[in-house]
Amino acid sequence: MSTNGEDVEREETVSRTSPNLGFPSCRAILVLLSFLGFVNVYCLRVNLSVALVDMVNSSASEATNFNHSHADDLCIANDSSSSDLHRKAGEFNWDSQLQGLILAAFFYGYIVTQIPGGWLAERYGGKILLGGGILCTSVLTLLTPLAARWKVEALIAVRVLEGIGEGVTFPAMHAMLAKWAPVYERSRMVTFVYAGAQLGTVIGMPISGILCQYGFAGGWPSVFYVFGAAGCLWFIAWFFLCYDTPAKHPRISIAEREYIESNIGEQKRMPTPWKKILISPPVWACAAAHFANNWGFYTLLTCLPMYMKDVLKYDIAKNGSLSGMPYLANWIVMTLGGQVADFLRMRHYLTTRSTRKLFNVLGLLLPGVFLIAAGFTGCNYSAAVGLVIVAVGTSGLAMSGYGVNHLDLSPGHAGTLMGLTNCLATIPGFVGPQIVGALTYYEATRLQWQKVFYIAMGVYGWGALVYLLLGSGEQQKWAEEKPKEVSDESQNLLSDTNEDN
Repeated sequence: MSTNGEDVEREETVSRTSPNLGFPSCRAILVLLSFLGFVNVYCLRVNLSVALVDMVNSSASEATNFNHSHADDLCIANDSSSSDLHRKAGEFNWDSQLQGLILAAFFYGYIVTQIPGGWLAERYGGKILLGGGILCTSVLTLLTPLAARWKVEALIAVRVLEGIGEGVTFPAMHAMLAKWAPVYERSRMVTFVYAGAQLGTVIGMPISGILCQYGFAGGWPSVFYVFGAAGCLWFIAWFFLCYDTPAKHPRISIAEREYIESNIGEQKRMPTPWKKILISPPVWACAAAHFANNWGFYTLLTCLPMYMKDVLKYDIAKNGSLSGMPYLANWIVMTLGGQVADFLRMRHYLTTRSTRKLFNVLGLLLPGVFLIAAGFTGCNYSAAVGLVIVAVGTSGLAMSGYGVNHLDLSPGHAGTLMGLTNCLATIPGFVGPQIVGALTYYEATRLQWQKVFYIAMGVYGWGALVYLLLGSGEQQKWAEEKPKEVSDESQNLLSDTNEDN
């Protein structure tokens, strides 16, 4: 272990001699296309959340629901925001519980391929796995209108298959980032790539709302045609421009490849220590934080359009625009958070462990507090929307906590770790909407949504506490087995960096 002065000198030397993370370096192109890939991933995921409002016959849905509301618990829609004045009559008679099942179906498939996706990406590369998963989902999205009009069971089956296709995306991406992200660029690269998910939500929701009202093929079907085609076009660029590792890239400069490989080591295949992973407290801390973050995120992601409609009484066009605003804030906060986290680590203001815990606690507790406050704003539309925006926005800080932590704990098994934690964190994707449906089936009122927010706060607090107690920023002992063909210089640099963190 080197002294603190030697560590600082080493980092300053690396900073001066390393290629910048700027365009058009090969890792910058990878980060950009990965970012656009996750924009597509979330456009494909959230389009149904908005389109469903227009697909369903609201009068039939209201007739089958038992909306025993208190007069003082309802907001009154004004003429400019009333959905009854502008919305087309939906063609499907699905009640709120069936709608919750349709929205949750995606996650039943999504959970299946998480762990296999990470394991396969580590052994055979993430390029084809990630690209193929998005391509598969894009093609199935193009078939969604046909499936919906055939029968509801077909639509549910298509959504399950879409989840299977998208389930490999995060684990495969983590496996690739483990091969491409230098130690002190991890937070920046990870948060920038995954911030694409938030921008995808920002883009997907308002465009879906506009297409539902003004699009071709009858309105809502155009939502699936547009986003499905965009995903197919992205796959072409991904296939020709991105590669699994720096060593496989035919156009990478010698300087960039040597910098990456000397910083993180030229990783070789290693057996997965399943038992040690499963009994590792830091892994479970990461899983708990991931679960808690996704509980709030998925609940709002799939159900926020219904909240805007049922409680705040906005029409479908405004529904899409306002539903996207929280994720614009999340995108900004997540991207800036990654920059700040790496700055704190690089300048040795905080260790990696302290940085991860700080960002994780802030990213879980602040959203819970603001969601609770949103439930007590009554019919003050501006205050309610503002608080929801701040709640979802501040949750982006957690990506610089648990979201990067897999790479800290074991770079060689980052895909598997992401698959494991994201598998558990997918449970809120299908449980959350079902709970919202159960709570709002009889009374789709502000009071019932307050209960939804209370539950979210409880889960947020639990995740923050577990990570605070058990989280770590150091590479774990079970991950320290070195590949045989890595140079002594690379191993020493990586060892010194991990010990310093």
